[in-house]
Amino acid sequence: MIKKLTQIAGLFLVISSLAACATVTRGTNDAWVVNTDPSGASVTTSNGHYCASTPCAIQMSRKSEFTAEIKKPGYKTASVSVSHKTAGAGAAGIAGNVLVGGVIGIGVDMVTGASQDLVPNPVSIKLEPEK
Repeated sequence: MIKKLTQIAGLFLVISSLAACATVTRGTNDAWVVNTDPSGASVTTSNGHYCASTPCAIQMSRKSEFTAEIKKPGYKTASVSVSHKTAGAGAAGIAGNVLVGGVIGIGVDMVTGASQDLVPNPVSIKLEPEK
């Protein structure tokens, strides 16, 4: 009986230490989507990502913070600041860690940003013509 309890306790500790629910279920990256009216604008971000023509989606770390410049010849340059916040699904992942006892999992989710969502996402911008 004691041997079985020791095995169960050991298994629980292993599972608890490996639990990172949001990291497993959501991943650490997300597609940041940009739509423009008119389409065909280029997007350059302050963290080094680029898209040649909107609409587009750029894979970003969920915990990114950056500024994006959106340009199209004949139109004013638009700028967007993007940050992150704890997502509903990310909070559920953290709650899953708490239920399973995965304190390490909570730390992993917070460090990797898996519990976060980029905001705003998607971005939809009506470009203004130059005068």
